[in-house]
Amino acid sequence: MRRGGKIPSTWFLWGGWVALLTLPFVGAASAVQIALAVGLGGIALHAARRVPLDSLASGIRQTASSGWSIAGRHAALLLGAGLLAMLTLPLHANNYVIDVATTTLIYVILALGLNLVVGQTGLLHLGYVAFYGIGAYTYALLSTGVHASFWIGLPAAMLAAALFGLVLGFPVLRLRGDYLAIVTLGFGEVTRLVLRNWDEVTNGPNGILGIARPSLGGWVLDTPASFYYLVLVLALLALFAMRRIFQSRIGRAWVAIREDELAARTVGIDVARYKLLAFALGAAVAGLGGSVFAAKMTFVSPESFTFFESVIILCMVVLGGMGSLPGVVLGAAVITILPELLRGVSDYRMLIFGAAMVLLMVFRPQGLIGSRSLAYEFRRPRRR
Repeated sequence: MRRGGKIPSTWFLWGGWVALLTLPFVGAASAVQIALAVGLGGIALHAARRVPLDSLASGIRQTASSGWSIAGRHAALLLGAGLLAMLTLPLHANNYVIDVATTTLIYVILALGLNLVVGQTGLLHLGYVAFYGIGAYTYALLSTGVHASFWIGLPAAMLAAALFGLVLGFPVLRLRGDYLAIVTLGFGEVTRLVLRNWDEVTNGPNGILGIARPSLGGWVLDTPASFYYLVLVLALLALFAMRRIFQSRIGRAWVAIREDELAARTVGIDVARYKLLAFALGAAVAGLGGSVFAAKMTFVSPESFTFFESVIILCMVVLGGMGSLPGVVLGAAVITILPELLRGVSDYRMLIFGAAMVLLMVFRPQGLIGSRSLAYEFRRPRRR
């Protein structure tokens, strides 16, 4: 097979051979499809070998960079258009779309909290879902046990999650990198097992039913549109609070710890205190997301707080751009909405989704919104 020659027919022979091997397991029709897929894939590979891939990749990166630059120059316009679209969504969307949007906003809240720990402070956290579950169960127990309202259960869930964040923070103050990741992973699994086996309190694997919906005065937020607006307000408040914290002395101290912990300690930053603060605040935001999730579903169980959830939230932070607030929002939206858009090809949607993430990390390793694009414009203080 010579490079640059005719299209090799060998690939169709390979396709026929693979189809013959799989014929007893998949049937004749699927075997023919496999043969065609192998043959056409070989043709595409042969054609790709004649393309200067380095130049192609460079062109893609330049195009992407110019696109992010344009987005950065029109940051205010894009943010305003996005906010207007979110405010008017229930006016023209069905309940399914509204429910997906509500789930997306819950993940935005969770990703904002994890971004504080991972993106801003540089602490690899693989057990973040534990605080999510603690917040959800705190509100569930208060709602079903003492009939507390959502507005009492919400701060209680945030406080409980923050306390557990401090409990986790103290033992891991001197850990970094892989060791920190292993400890936080273990904490997440221990929390899930406690929720599953403490039958007297958490009702074990059966979960907790009958969690009350939020209410304002005498108006219960039991419709998809009303609950969507509640979560939208909470997500915007969380985003505003994160932006203010990141621009403060605390946010700059976290960045210093992320970049060089020894240098930060040398210039007088209390590294232990700021790490504990990052764990506590990040956990409190997860508790906020957990209480909203419990109120939305009116049911919680340990199966909702697995390690896979921590991985998904971490992917949102990395995909959007660590340390970037608009990037985290965009990453959460992409990872939540894209699988829903691919439901029409349900057999291949996770394959397409995974391939898209791999390509994005190859051509855009800093995430959808890097530190010098829209995120920079969003966080830059105004000149007076």
